[in-house]
Amino acid sequence: MKNILTMILAGGRGERLHPLTQYRAKPAVPFGGKYRIIDFTLSNCLNSGLRKIAVLIQYKSHSLDRHIRTGWSMLNPELGEFIASIPPQQRISEDWYRGTADAVYQNLFLLENERSPYLLVLAGDHIYKMNYADMYDFLIAKQADAVVGAIEFPLAEASRFGVIGVDEDCQILRFDEKPKHPAPLPSDPTQAFVSMGIYLFKSEVIREYLVQDAAEGSAHDFGRNIMPRMIKSSRVYAFKFQDENRKAVKYWRDIGTLDAYWEANMDLVAVDPLFNLYDQNWPIRTYQGQFPPAKFVFAQNFEGGRMGVALDSIVCGGCIITGGRVQNSVLSPNVIVQDHAAVQESILMENVLIGEQARIRRAIIDKDVVIPPKTEIGFDPFADRSRFTVTESGLVAISKGMKLHASFDPSG
Repeated sequence: MKNILTMILAGGRGERLHPLTQYRAKPAVPFGGKYRIIDFTLSNCLNSGLRKIAVLIQYKSHSLDRHIRTGWSMLNPELGEFIASIPPQQRISEDWYRGTADAVYQNLFLLENERSPYLLVLAGDHIYKMNYADMYDFLIAKQADAVVGAIEFPLAEASRFGVIGVDEDCQILRFDEKPKHPAPLPSDPTQAFVSMGIYLFKSEVIREYLVQDAAEGSAHDFGRNIMPRMIKSSRVYAFKFQDENRKAVKYWRDIGTLDAYWEANMDLVAVDPLFNLYDQNWPIRTYQGQFPPAKFVFAQNFEGGRMGVALDSIVCGGCIITGGRVQNSVLSPNVIVQDHAAVQESILMENVLIGEQARIRRAIIDKDVVIPPKTEIGFDPFADRSRFTVTESGLVAISKGMKLHASFDPSG
């Protein structure tokens, strides 16, 4: 894997995840308590033996760049290894990254500097486990110019993705971006191959297509422009996703909406979650903050109902549950839940404080938010919509650092 340069596309706005992306890029959004979304792609890279990784950043990239520097600076540059965040540098034009293909085109100098015969292009905003070495072996075996990661999807739902039409040997015949009538798999007419946004190229081949695309007025996108052109004149194959998560159902998620993000987090607190964070054979790495152990107090006071407890939940370091109750929730580091407060089916990010007797249900509360005592969130849709972002399903999202006023109590 030393002959592969990896570029991770991490400049996405993630507009459908607003307000979580109000101050950060989508790959930097916290996930699963202590992780960031990009940690899963980066962990796949390390677990696959990749050691030359460029993270292409752009939109509100400060927190993402800081996370990469503090949490992912373990490789040795003296051995030619690196994980580096690369912003637009205007080396060849005055433009920002104009699309996925243009982001790679603007950084072809990295390919020249490293003299890597192969280029792996990944999305930095998906949750999955994959050994990219299997994909490389497949490319060599097929003597392909390019290989695209593909996962089976029900034909009726495939229109939401880029759909790959293949022959019996998995050579790609067509590549359609969100088609109304997806091409079925030859072996199963109820299923389609959808693109995972994972591309492995021979460097000398992809360079020509990127240079040609840059000179045209296209969307400069791999799915819309590069791949449809490439399959006409090069050997391009689909690689069937081999899931290292090792569950009955393959796990690959593009958590692009608030509801999808919430559902993926809620899966983690299930008795048998679909995504396994605890597999020591495929560790997920992240930045580990210096927090003390989580603490639960007042558990001895049963009669008065003042009990610090968390049930069916993820609770990170630095959290204190002091006389409150947490259930089916994800608590990031340094969260405090005070006396007689109740938190259900919610995601609380770092430094959130839940005041006494507050009630929180089906909410995503971003960092540095203080919920005043007796506040209720997730119980009155009309009141919630007047202050917060609320999805059609009733899920409430509160933006980072938002200032909330204490609820008026007529009884004094």
